[in-house]
Amino acid sequence: MKIDVYDTYGESKQGELIHFDVFIESGVAADKAYQYAMHYLDGIGEDGSQLKQERCNFCHSQSANPKVIESINKYGYCILPMEGCPR
Repeated sequence: MKIDVYDTYGESKQGELIHFDVFIESGVAADKAYQYAMHYLDGIGEDGSQLKQERCNFCHSQSANPKVIESINKYGYCILPMEGCPR
């Protein structure tokens, strides 16, 4: 499966950087990545409604590994947490 990667930055309630990637299947509309990013932020207890569209940017396309494919098939997306994200 080929996926599109969206490099995403948010801000925590404490004003700290939250950086993560949103993976969606190639060909899915970019606004879905933004919606999934907001959903992820809400799920970790942050305010997803504060995420600005320009902070969720297409980065590149690549082939997905099996774990990413499994998540996309189940949820429609996959998140790769990076800076400031809970583990």
